[in-house]
Amino acid sequence: MDELKRIVADHLIRLRQEAQMTQAELGEKLNYSDKTVSKWERGESLPDVFVLKQIAAMFHVTVDMLLTPYEEWTLPMELGVKDRSYSSNMIMLVALVSSWTLALLIFVLLWLCDILFPMIFALMLPVSFVIVLVMNSLWNRGRYNYWIISGLVLSVFLMIYLLMWKTHPWQLLLVAVPAEIVVWLSFHIKRR
Repeated sequence: MDELKRIVADHLIRLRQEAQMTQAELGEKLNYSDKTVSKWERGESLPDVFVLKQIAAMFHVTVDMLLTPYEEWTLPMELGVKDRSYSSNMIMLVALVSSWTLALLIFVLLWLCDILFPMIFALMLPVSFVIVLVMNSLWNRGRYNYWIISGLVLSVFLMIYLLMWKTHPWQLLLVAVPAEIVVWLSFHIKRR
């Protein structure tokens, strides 16, 4: 039994650290305290079967893998994880290229009607950041959300500036700087 506790503890530590999660964050997702997660990681106790199943789903492994020494994990499962990562990036790329293709189609259709509206591309920039934000939150556990949201805020200000470029709205910078500070501060809110 002690060997099983050690195996689960090793896997839990490794998977949690690879996901860049704290014990408190993992505990919150599982509805347990960080002290309970700490006990699991020290090998003092084992999570019940239901929690093991939640952990396995969260880290995209099987319960069997959590109970098996790491050296005995099979290669096909590791390859499957890499394939899933590749597919999510490819889906994100397809969504981005599709949205820009749609913008190009609208631009060409308007051009054929003798309406030249290149600002459609400025409008697509924030849309692209929203697409990346949603997909990053789904597949990468929001790991790069700070940079994506920061880019989204700047792209909105750039879009507004380009739409109003004849009036030279330099005053937008007065709002863009505090907006970026708000984004930075919001990502540094810690739970007590």
